[in-house]
Amino acid sequence: MSGIKVELKKKDADTIKEICASFDNKQDDLINVLHKVQQSFGYLPAEIQEVVANELNIPLAQVYGVVTFYSFFTMVPKGRHPISICTGTACYVRGAENVLSEFKKELKIEVGQTTADGRFSISCLRCVGACGLAPVVMVGDKTYGRVSPEMVKDIIKEYEDQ
Repeated sequence: MSGIKVELKKKDADTIKEICASFDNKQDDLINVLHKVQQSFGYLPAEIQEVVANELNIPLAQVYGVVTFYSFFTMVPKGRHPISICTGTACYVRGAENVLSEFKKELKIEVGQTTADGRFSISCLRCVGACGLAPVVMVGDKTYGRVSPEMVKDIIKEYEDQ
C-alpha cells in the first residue's frame, strides 16, 4: 500500500477503536465502519486501515480491497471542497471531459491531487444518478447540473473564501 505515511496518535487510534466498537466490532459492518472513520479523519491511509483490520479481526488485505474498490473511499487527503466530475456515459457525451479540463486548468492540479492551500481536490466519478442534468459536478454534497466549461470559474469562486 503506497501513499502518505501517517503517524497515528493514541487518541486517533482510540477514536477508530470507539467507532469499531459502536458497530460491535462486526466484520459485516466494515463498510459502515470505514464510512464513519473517513468522516472523522477525511481519508483512510494504511495506518488507519491497520487499526480497523485489527479491531474487526479481519485481514488488512480485505480492508484495503474495500477501500480501493469503492470510489467513495480515499487513501489520500481530499481538499476542504472536494470536486467530483461525473464521467459516466451521459455526462461524458454531453461534455464532461471539457468541464474536467477547465477545472484542472483553473486549479492547476490533476485528478487525484489537492491544491497547495488544501482548499480543492479533483476526482472523477462514474455516475451520480443525475443523468438528466448531465454533465454533473459535485462540490462536497452540492450538485451542479448542466455544467459548461464557462461555469467553472464561478463554481470555484463560490468556495474561495471558505
